Amino acid sequence: MSKKPVVQTEFSRPLLTDRVPRKGSHEHIIADEKECLALAQRFDLPKLFSFKARLLAMPWRGGGIHITGVVEADVERISVVSLESFRRIEKFQVDRIFLPPKIIVDAVEDDAEPIQNGEVDLGEVAAETMGLELDPYPRKDGEAFVEN
Repeated sequence: MSKKPVVQTEFSRPLLTDRVPRKGSHEHIIADEKECLALAQRFDLPKLFSFKARLLAMPWRGGGIHITGVVEADVERISVVSLESFRRIEKFQVDRIFLPPKIIVDAVEDDAEPIQNGEVDLGEVAAETMGLELDPYPRKDGEAFVEN
């Protein structure tokens, strides 16, 4: 049986799932300048000024982990209306379930993801959340399309 290759992410913060206490673990993660630059490139953002997450990791059924919390990103975007850049602080809710690969097959949770090598990468969870939740058609506050 061969091991899967380890994928390098721009913002990696591994959490060993067997180290999470019964009452949960509060995790605060912050990207440094280099990580912000790499994440901005990944998500095609002109600039990512800051990126952080406040997460709660709780044990879940059968050796799993339930991750909840908030991701906050201070981003520069380009308006699809005026094509001007603008800066905004975006907040995204996290609610993800990770289960051991043997259990995930029989899981009730349709959106559960497998725990890889006994850990969950909280940095990648935060980055994926931002990538999925960013508005694909950003506009400045108060801007609207106007037909002539």
